[in-house]
Formats: sequence, structure tokens, C-alpha cells
Amino acid sequence: MTSRPPRPRERGIPEATVARLPVYLRALQALQDRGTLTVSSEALASAAGVNSAKLRKDLSHLGSYGTRGVGYEVEYLVYQISRELGLTQDWAVAIAGIGNLGRALANYGGFGTRGFRIAALLDADPAMVGQSVASLDVRHIDNLEDVVRSTGVSIGVITTPAASAQGVATRFVQAGVASILNFAPVVLNVPDGVDVRKVDLSIELQILAFHAQRRADGDGRDAERAGLELM
Repeated sequence: MTSRPPRPRERGIPEATVARLPVYLRALQALQDRGTLTVSSEALASAAGVNSAKLRKDLSHLGSYGTRGVGYEVEYLVYQISRELGLTQDWAVAIAGIGNLGRALANYGGFGTRGFRIAALLDADPAMVGQSVASLDVRHIDNLEDVVRSTGVSIGVITTPAASAQGVATRFVQAGVASILNFAPVVLNVPDGVDVRKVDLSIELQILAFHAQRRADGDGRDAERAGLELM
């Protein structure tokens, strides 16, 4: 039975706070890289794109309140958040679907410094199986269960076509993987107790298009009003 990352919400931390912790961690790691030792709640909130009151409340769930007039110790806060998110240990990740996106994720160097190790690559295409990607040999998807067991995979990443995603998710779950990151454009059905995070790039682009259109419409109305005022 594979282990899985701890679930902070089970410890009484609100889901919205959990979603913001990685943002705080990224901002803190950037400060740490610059040699910053302490940071005020206002400065950290600005770097994370939230208001300082929300940040202080979020961090209070971790038992971290900072020091008046000094702020938060960057190194210790990185440790606190990393520990709460389960990043102080090594989490083995398997990627299923080694197309362009799967390859890009496999080659991304930032996972290793954040507690994640790409342990296995899986694909159904016989032409892909056996190829080396990011120093790993691609295994056939038929070997998913054996691969999960032998490499201790805790997190499954699905970058397959939509038609294949549910079957892959079901096999991950049956193999004991209870944390799945899904890039396929489909809603997965999984049992209670299995965490699925969905990343749909097309939806994000559509949302950006909506806001871009609103700005364009607003600029057009502003130009029209300016023209009327000059008449």
C-alpha cells in the first residue's frame, strides 16, 4: 500500500488556506534565494498577491504569528509550510501519457527541489515504450500496477487523451495511488478518499479570453465616449 501526502484540511486548516500555502511558499523561496532573513506580513502578502490580514490568518493555522516589528523568519516559515504540505519528504510521481505535455513535465527540473521525484513514465504507444525521457525509460501502461508497486508511487499524473484518462485513473486508484493530478479534459470519477486536482489549460485560456474581451469592449466604449465629448 503506497503512502500519500498528508491532507492539511484534516487537521482543521480550511481548504482555501491550503490552496494559498503553495503560493506563500513560492514567494518565501524567492526571498530565501535572495538571502532575505525576515519578511513583514505586508511584504509577503504583496509578493503572494493577497491582503496582509488574510495572510496572517492563514499562517495562524500553522501556529505561526510572526514577531511584532520584525515579521516572519523566512527559513522557518519555509520549513513550516513545507512540512504542512508534506514536502519535507520525497514523493514519487508517475506520469501516464508521454506526449508533448508529459515530456515537458518529465523534463521540468523544479520538481526535485520541491519534494517530488519523477519515478516512472508510462505510455500505451509501442513506439514510445522503451524511449528514454528525462533519463527514465518509458514503460508500457500495461505495467502500471507493477511500476507503482516497485517505485513506491504516491502521486499519479495523467496527461493522456480524454478517452483514456478514466481508465488510467481507475488503475492508479486500484494500485493504491490516492492522489491524482489530471491534465486530461475530462472529469474523473474516483472513490471517496482519493484526491484529484484538475488542470484544464483550455478553460484557463477561455477565462483569459473573456477578460481580454471585456477590456477590449471597455476600451471601445471609452473611445466612443471620448469621440462624443469632442463633437
